[in-house]
Amino acid sequence: MEQTENIQSARLSDAWAAIHAHAEAGLPLEPSAHRLAFADPEFLLRRETRGIRLQLEMLKPDLVQQAMGIENTVVVYGSARFICEADAQAALSQAKANGNAKEIAHAERLVRNAYYYEQARQFGRIVAERSRCCLPGDQLVVCTGGGPGIMEAANRGAAEAGAPTVGLNIALPHEQGANPWVTPELSFKFHYFAMRKMHFMMRAKALVVFPGGFGTLDELFEVITLVQCGKAKPVPIILFGSTYWHRLFNFEMLVEEGTVSADDLNLITYADDPEAIWECIQQFYGLKLQPHPTNL
Repeated sequence: MEQTENIQSARLSDAWAAIHAHAEAGLPLEPSAHRLAFADPEFLLRRETRGIRLQLEMLKPDLVQQAMGIENTVVVYGSARFICEADAQAALSQAKANGNAKEIAHAERLVRNAYYYEQARQFGRIVAERSRCCLPGDQLVVCTGGGPGIMEAANRGAAEAGAPTVGLNIALPHEQGANPWVTPELSFKFHYFAMRKMHFMMRAKALVVFPGGFGTLDELFEVITLVQCGKAKPVPIILFGSTYWHRLFNFEMLVEEGTVSADDLNLITYADDPEAIWECIQQFYGLKLQPHPTNL
């Protein structure tokens, strides 16, 4: 007797085929009680089905990363506004040619902050190259928010070294796509900030924070709070660019005022060199590096 196809699979395929046919024809999907519930966008986007959407945003990135063998990540946070040195220098040359003082000042700042982009890029490469020499269970993958700036730099460094790299992007009012250095199969897009933050922490073995703005600070303090309160396992939390961070925060004042304990400050480590970041992570976990076949 000939093997037949699973009838349930055919029905699932038919349900999605109907949606794709409408999309390709540019036709809007009208509400339909007859459409299968899981294939009904109008139904899935109702306020009452928010819990289902949260569950889907939890499951999809988790299952994909499991399938690709990604269990340990190094999460890199930082400004989306920093650009690479070559682009910054080009912007400065153009600003000087225009003779606009405001443009020149902005471009000079871009050149100054391009240092952090290049350092994040170097760190991404270091993680990829050193992790390749770790035991399979200890290998680390660079994970970022998937956007531009420092996120792009870290993804770029890892990708240039031939490693997979994760991007957890977020849908924003001003459309933001993933940077081109995220591995396509590992480029995820979220609607809910809460689910995105949860995924940052689920596989994180270290948090590396480069200079950034409100978004970076939000992510940093959430991680510190989770670790401080025992809601997340202790991991290295490394602030890159000690001058920037000491200008921004006076954590010692919090100890003096009794709002945090002196031990809480031990949750944070400062670094000014990408190699120092890796050494901190390596020492924290006692990672053993072995020669990789390509390096022999």
